[in-house]
Amino acid sequence: MSGLTVRTHGLVHIYRAEGHDVAALSGVDLTVAAGEQIALLGPSGAGKSTLLALFGGLLRPSAGRIHVGEHELSAMTEGEIDAFRAGDVGIVLQGAARNHLPWLSVRGNIDFAQQPAGRSGRDVPAIDELLALLGLSDVADQPLERLTPGQLQLAALGVALAGGPGLLLGDEPTSQLDHESRDVVLDALAEVGRTLGTTVVVVTHDPDVARAFPRTVTIRDGRVGGEGRSGEEYSVVAADGSLPLPPPALGAFPPGTLVRVHQDEDGQWLLMSGEEER
Repeated sequence: MSGLTVRTHGLVHIYRAEGHDVAALSGVDLTVAAGEQIALLGPSGAGKSTLLALFGGLLRPSAGRIHVGEHELSAMTEGEIDAFRAGDVGIVLQGAARNHLPWLSVRGNIDFAQQPAGRSGRDVPAIDELLALLGLSDVADQPLERLTPGQLQLAALGVALAGGPGLLLGDEPTSQLDHESRDVVLDALAEVGRTLGTTVVVVTHDPDVARAFPRTVTIRDGRVGGEGRSGEEYSVVAADGSLPLPPPALGAFPPGTLVRVHQDEDGQWLLMSGEEER
C-alpha cells in the first residue's frame, strides 16, 4: 500500500438549489503529495465537503480536472469510478454509524468491506494487523453496541482502510467525540500515514483538529483561501492572480477597497489602502 497524489486544476462544481445554480467550488487548484496528511478547514457551506466528495469519485466536477494517482477522475466511466472507489480510495462518512453494518462485529465489518478488493486480486492488509494498528484488537469480536463512540470511529477507519487504499478521506471524523476520544482518533490517523504511507485528507470546521495535521488548507467561498504549515499561516495566490485575504485583514481591507501593491526599498511587497490617497 502506498499513498496517492491528488491534483486539481480549475476545479468547479455547480449544483441546483431552489431553482438556482450555486457554485460550491469556483476554480480550486490544489496538490496533495503522496503520503501527505492535510486538513481542509472552513465553515459550513465553504465547499470543503464537496471537494472531498470529488476526491473520492462520489461527485463529478462541473469543470476542471482532478487526478488521483494515475487516474483522471473527470474522464473515467462509471465502471472505472466504481473500481476506483472499491480499492484506491477509502472514505469515512460523517457519523460513525453510517460506516458500519450494525449486526456485524468490528472484524466482520472490515472483512465485509475487504471482499470487493480481494475479489479483484488486489493486495489487502491483514485484518489482525489493521486491528492492531487502530488499537481495536481487544474489541474486534464484540458487538458494535458495546463500543465507545471513539472505538466506533476507529472501526469506521478500519472499514475505510480494508481495501488497502492509497487515499483515505474523512468527513469530520472527530466532530461527535469528546476531547480524549478525538485525540485518539487523530493519533490513529497519524499512525496510518506513518505506517502505511496512505495519503490522508480530512474535512473539519475545528481549528484545533486542523492544527494536529502538518498542513492545513483553508477553503473560503469555494476556493483555496489560505494554508497553514508548521504553525505559520499563509494566503495562497490563485492561478488568476487573485489573493484571498485572511479574515483579520478584511477589517483593514473590506470588499471594494482600492488597494495599491507597492515594493519598498528593501524589495518587500506591501499592500496599501488606496482610500488613504484619495
